Amino acid sequence: METKGIKLTEEILDAALYGGTILGGGGGGDAKKGRKYAKLAVEYADLRLLSAEDLDDNDMVLTASLVGAPNAENQFMTPADLVKTFVLLQRNCDFPVAGIITNEQGGEATVNGWLQAAVLGLPLVDLPCNGRAHPTGVMGSMNLHKIADYKTVQACVGGNPETGSHVECFFEGSIEHTSKLVRLASIEAGGLVAVARNPVSVSYAKENGAPGGVQFAIETGKAFLKGLDASVEEGVKELCGFLKGRVLAKGKVEKFSIETTGGFDVGYATVDGCELTFWNEYATAEKNGKRLATFPDLIMTINAETGEPVTTAMMEEDLEVYVIAADKENLKLSPTMFEPELLKATEDVIKKDLISYLKK
Repeated sequence: METKGIKLTEEILDAALYGGTILGGGGGGDAKKGRKYAKLAVEYADLRLLSAEDLDDNDMVLTASLVGAPNAENQFMTPADLVKTFVLLQRNCDFPVAGIITNEQGGEATVNGWLQAAVLGLPLVDLPCNGRAHPTGVMGSMNLHKIADYKTVQACVGGNPETGSHVECFFEGSIEHTSKLVRLASIEAGGLVAVARNPVSVSYAKENGAPGGVQFAIETGKAFLKGLDASVEEGVKELCGFLKGRVLAKGKVEKFSIETTGGFDVGYATVDGCELTFWNEYATAEKNGKRLATFPDLIMTINAETGEPVTTAMMEEDLEVYVIAADKENLKLSPTMFEPELLKATEDVIKKDLISYLKK
């Protein structure tokens, strides 16, 4: 019998990590940590990525995610913590889980669920909640917040037992309030928790998520790595060609500031006169008073010397980077990315207009 899905190998993992980090748009976690857990997963089992069509529409899938501030100094997590989120959730719930999906793209996010699927013997399904990274949990909740009577379940685990910051939590309630509680748990855990959440049917995820988003991340990574074999400049050229994107600036990072507050990284930087703001993810790029790109457009930085995708948590003064952008129309995005009320929270933090640019 033919085995379904794409076999996830270390070669595929490389492309997923590069492409996922780029589509993280400054957020989505650390690729080094993502590799640590995903490498274990592909070594542990014959792990495969299924398409939505490989499952029945009524099958239930669960989201695997990480919640926290990437720059937080005291974050602590083990492979067992990742698996325990699903064990904790299933211990408290009575429904069959047919597969695991990720909440977004990023250096860690694209491979969210790989280890859990390998250890628990559950399928990985290419039905991410979003095809890029986003700052808030509600943005990755497939518009479930709009369903008045929807009650979600969320389990989160993280923190260092030796310092007394280890937490294991199970929440049931509205998307908005349980997401806030998970964010608070991440702060108490030192800045990061693993999460299992939001059971939905495959048909619902197909309509409200970003089907094919993981494969798109893999193809993004392949395009970038193809060019990177020649040079960083060629890698950026291939990347922009694949994403129908553009280079906004190249130069040294200046006026960089970052502050971890409320479980998020908030900050600002300039590169060759291109002004960037971020709330975990890059939100705006402006030059000479002109808006060049606006979330959910993709804005991302690439190390001009090594070719390493640079997240906001990795940014530092005098680092030579490319700033690239791709329009939202050229990405695989969830419908949540076009909900003005969800962008309002980001506007309030970065003090920039986002909502009026949604239709531009």
